[in-house]
Amino acid sequence: MSNAQLALPGVLGDPPIEWVFCEQGEEENDVQGFAHATVMKQEVTAALAPTGTGVYVDATLGGGGHTEAICEASPDVRVIAIDRDSVAIEAARARLARFEGRVTIVHSSFGGIRRVLSELGIERVQGVCADLGVSSPQLDDAERGMSFRHEGPIDMRMDRDDGETAFELIARMSDDDLANVIYKYGDERRSRRIARSIKRAYGDNELKTTLDLRRAIVRAVGPVRIGGVDPATRTFQALRIAVNRELEELDELLAALPDVIDDGGVAAILSFHSLEDRAAKHAFQDRETWTPLFKKPQPATDEERALNPRSRSAKLRSARRNARLS
Repeated sequence: MSNAQLALPGVLGDPPIEWVFCEQGEEENDVQGFAHATVMKQEVTAALAPTGTGVYVDATLGGGGHTEAICEASPDVRVIAIDRDSVAIEAARARLARFEGRVTIVHSSFGGIRRVLSELGIERVQGVCADLGVSSPQLDDAERGMSFRHEGPIDMRMDRDDGETAFELIARMSDDDLANVIYKYGDERRSRRIARSIKRAYGDNELKTTLDLRRAIVRAVGPVRIGGVDPATRTFQALRIAVNRELEELDELLAALPDVIDDGGVAAILSFHSLEDRAAKHAFQDRETWTPLFKKPQPATDEERALNPRSRSAKLRSARRNARLS
């Protein structure tokens, strides 16, 4: 469903005006269960080029699409698949059942890749891929609180059994600290007004659900008319990134890759916003360690972008691990 719009309470004028919201396209997709379209599956698999009896890591298992493609590409490869979302793991386990004995699923954040491999007795692998996007099932599950399309708790955690919720983060932060998070992770220029409004709603006991959070944001910056991007989009993104330590996890993953990938192996990082892409670009600029497979990041094909709006902002950076000097 493209450019789906729903009526939501915003700022009332005189006379009252009904406003609607439209979330960013890449976060929209039709969902059944935990199934969702795997972004740039062919490009990621081609970059890794699975072969022989190699061992590969899908650091963000999600719906299992990339793991499935790796297993289909070569009959004897093994995949270590990591995810911190227990719901995604169970769904992927069913999808990947036909590869029994070839796929090992681990409940962990991808920043812990070094520890995961060590506990499995694996020193190095032949390739690692990571899809850093949020899956459509996660966005569409109201209980996750990641989207303002559905009313739910202000949670936003990938792993609902670990860490603080977005509500708890808001509660403990000062106005200034919250504004800094919204600006840093959401690139929101109106972050201070938004933070003050959110904290005011919290102090007045008017912040209980995702729609309450959106109302507080709209009160600070005003609504958007039909067809525009909702004013809460950047703030929701920022809070989700902060709650899940997404950039810190990415930094840990990128720091571990030179050690866990064997000579000639490939790292493939699929990002969806500039902060992620910038981190991957910086890591692969170490020419003693990496040789990028492409000078510029690969976008999704025009055909995929037309079929799957989530792929419109996708950028794939891939690089080959150079031979170690000793």
